[in-house]
Amino acid sequence: MRRRRAKEKQERHDEILDAAELAFFDKGYEQTSMDDIARTAQLSRALLYVYFKDKAAIMRGVMLRAAQSLQHRFETAMAAGETGVAQIEGIGHAYHAFSVDQANYFDVLTSMATFPGPEDRDAQLVALDHCRECVNDLMVKALQNGIQDGSLSETYIQSPLQTAFYLQGALHGVIMQTRGAKSSQSDYPEAGDLIKYTIAMLTNSIEP
Repeated sequence: MRRRRAKEKQERHDEILDAAELAFFDKGYEQTSMDDIARTAQLSRALLYVYFKDKAAIMRGVMLRAAQSLQHRFETAMAAGETGVAQIEGIGHAYHAFSVDQANYFDVLTSMATFPGPEDRDAQLVALDHCRECVNDLMVKALQNGIQDGSLSETYIQSPLQTAFYLQGALHGVIMQTRGAKSSQSDYPEAGDLIKYTIAMLTNSIEP
């Protein structure tokens, strides 16, 4: 009985997040109300508050889904790479694929830095922090693997953690460039080619 109730509770929790994603991604977070989410989920507004404190808490639930999806992609890239350099390249391509295949999730994570958090840390924030740490740890581990197997330079990677932030930030910036508005008076490289070039250049900067 207890297991069935827990399963039903999780299913209702997921239904609310499914509905919230539809509403947020269609109308935008600011323009979406709790009533909108309730109607989409075909649930009462009051029931939403049983599972989530407010609309911001629902958005943090969506953010957690996005972070977990990105973590899974990084884990898959790590498992596929036989060397550290292959792993770090794979993670780069996985990040770009995430920005294309799950563009709404990518946008959600991009907005997370400026999204207001609750006054007190709760289970959601703990889970989000854990996901972020796992993503960073995967990159750090790939860099450490590369140093150990000789495919990456210890000289250029004096701090794997700092290097991980540098690589992710640089690639994120270029991805954002490819998604921005383009002037009709200038020539722009093809997005896919630019991403491949960026990953190659970033990798070259830390190879022996």
